[in-house]
Formats: sequence, C-alpha cells, structure tokens
Amino acid sequence: MHDPDCLFCKIARGQIPSRKVHEDDEFFAFHDIRPAAPIHFLIIPKRHVASMAQVTDEHAPMLGRMLTLAPRLALQEGCNPYPDGGFRLVVNTGTEGGQEVHHLHLHVLGGPRPWARG
Repeated sequence: MHDPDCLFCKIARGQIPSRKVHEDDEFFAFHDIRPAAPIHFLIIPKRHVASMAQVTDEHAPMLGRMLTLAPRLALQEGCNPYPDGGFRLVVNTGTEGGQEVHHLHLHVLGGPRPWARG
C-alpha cells in the first residue's frame, strides 16, 4: 500500500510536515513547496502508485475520484469559479515528463494569470 522510502508516502503518513489542504481515507492534498502559480497544491493517493505509466484499469475508479476532488479543493483554496476563473490540472509522468517524485500526483494550479510556466 505504501513505499517506506517514498517522500509522498511519508508526507501522507505525517512523517514529514506539509501544509495540508485535504485528507480522507484515500487521498492527501498539500501545498507545493515550490509553487508555480498563486494557488498550487498536489493531490496524491495514499496508496503508492509510482506514476501514470503504472496505472491499470483497476485504478480507474480511484483516478475518477481524484479528478472529481480537484474542482472542490481548487475553489476551497481560492480559485475563482468557472468560466471566468478556473484552474489547471497537470500530471507529470517519468523523468522526461518532468516527474520529480515517483508517486502519482495531480498538480492543481490556479489564481490570476499571468503565471504561465510550462
């Protein structure tokens, strides 16, 4: 269920401090330590999955719940409502895809632009 050496597994278990946004039985969300936008947090499954490259059909329900959690947390954290407001969702996969921590995570970025960075 978790990798004892994984940074994000340790954060989800409370072994490493974070600025928590949300926690439930399945997910943990926390602010990015190097924000690329005025609002920037991550949503991670508590169950260790290394990346999108390891996702199988078995993960589809979890990914659906993760994606439906994102809009609620985006509004909670200060993103303006759709359609004039909004947010960006990013999942980096693998080294060439920009993934720095090998635990599946969804970046939620928002706030007034211009903050476009990549």
